[in-house]
Amino acid sequence: MGKHIRFPVVFSVQVQPSALNPIIIFTPPNSPTRFSNLHSSIRYKPNNNFTAPTPLLPFASPLRSPDMAEGGSGSPKRVVTPYDEAMDALSSLITKRSRADKSNKGDRFDLLFDYLKMLELDQAISEMKIIHVAGTKGKGSTCTFTESILRHCGFHTGLFTSPHLIDVRERFRLDGEDICEEKFLAYFWWCYDRLKEKTTEDIPMPTYFRFLALLAFKIFAAEQVDVAILEVGLGGTFDATNVVQTHVVCGISSLGYDHMEILGNTLGEIAGEKAGIFKNGVPAFTVPQPDEAMRVLEEKASKRDVPLQVAPPLDSNLLNGLKLGLEGEHQYINAGLAVALSSKWLQRTGHLEISYLEQTILLFNCMSVRDPQLLLPRLMKTCATHGVYFKKALFVPNISVYYKVGSHALPPTEPQVDLSWQFTLQRLWENLVQGDKGGEANNTDAVCEEVKDDTGSSVRTCKNSAVFPSLPLAIKWLRDSVYQNRSVRIQVLVTGSLHLVGDVLRLVK
Repeated sequence: MGKHIRFPVVFSVQVQPSALNPIIIFTPPNSPTRFSNLHSSIRYKPNNNFTAPTPLLPFASPLRSPDMAEGGSGSPKRVVTPYDEAMDALSSLITKRSRADKSNKGDRFDLLFDYLKMLELDQAISEMKIIHVAGTKGKGSTCTFTESILRHCGFHTGLFTSPHLIDVRERFRLDGEDICEEKFLAYFWWCYDRLKEKTTEDIPMPTYFRFLALLAFKIFAAEQVDVAILEVGLGGTFDATNVVQTHVVCGISSLGYDHMEILGNTLGEIAGEKAGIFKNGVPAFTVPQPDEAMRVLEEKASKRDVPLQVAPPLDSNLLNGLKLGLEGEHQYINAGLAVALSSKWLQRTGHLEISYLEQTILLFNCMSVRDPQLLLPRLMKTCATHGVYFKKALFVPNISVYYKVGSHALPPTEPQVDLSWQFTLQRLWENLVQGDKGGEANNTDAVCEEVKDDTGSSVRTCKNSAVFPSLPLAIKWLRDSVYQNRSVRIQVLVTGSLHLVGDVLRLVK
């Protein structure tokens, strides 16, 4: 039998010398930490040669715990809570002390489909809008970033990850928060009792991780999440999360050597297992991978007609001085994958009808008493530091004039307007762009040309800019550009003159 050791005030643990090393957790007296929940993190059911740790409790005295009641003979007795009972039931599903067991190698994977039918989840899971992520490193971070992005877009999110640190409820997050104990217990017993009732000798109770995956599906279905984000537990092909027959998009994070006793001894073999989450014709993203791994991913994608793309790391300049919620340079790789997954999910579910390609246009004018050689360089530099780079600059005269108070109606456009000031602004802009690209801007007029629009008005256009004789013509050009290329989102910065801003507001109204 194991020897029971009690340390006053600090901790209590049972140790079997021939079994695992003792786990010593120190907590100061009167610590608010409730170690009664820590036993939910024990993953392996003890065998006959190992005495399991008792629930760890901070003692108020050397002999008594606040969570222990007095027994009939005066001996302390632990008070078992409903949550404790659920953890005991969950622990009963732990069949192996090693992850290299048959279930992780695909042993009777088909049982998962039987369990879905028993829980009446087969229809619900087919209707879920799922994002599925496998990988060696960074898959949990990628899932966390993805959930945060879509939650901040206003969607009701469900996130399933593993492992947990303290409480098993950490694995199930709704709208960024761990599922509450009340809901967890309700869904847990709903699943556990039905499986206990319907399983047989031929179809036994699911193992620990398989049950947790099934529980995640039940929670997300009952809570009617808009998007379910699933982190693969181990591998991909035979992981319990891969009972999903279709998803909206999937991702493969950075690959390396892990669980080689299950997944294989080479990066190619490991990549092949991770690629097991690919679904026929469903888009997939990955990050830059070692050549051996990338070749296998591409082969697997080709066989299943999967459009596979490599998501670039997130450009830190696009954060406008902010920092990622997770530290480390490698997180920019995970964040880039999360952005690609989120964007594709939005696009494929009809929430984003255009791609995430954006163009920014500058619409500018200023009074001739201003110095554009100060204004424009500072404007360009400031915007660049915030990740804004102008595709084109449009220069127009104002409609409003300083010497006359206008009405709500737009004043008529003058048939002949002096555009010499706008041409000056255009030349300066072209010089700035050329200099920013490291070139020399000599005789910029040579690269500009006069063109007629469909109204017969002349527009002077250069490589990076254009001068319009009136603001309505510039607005029309912008609208036509949107209609002609609906895959591009155009954002316009109107600045330089409050009169110009007011004129644009009146036009768009």
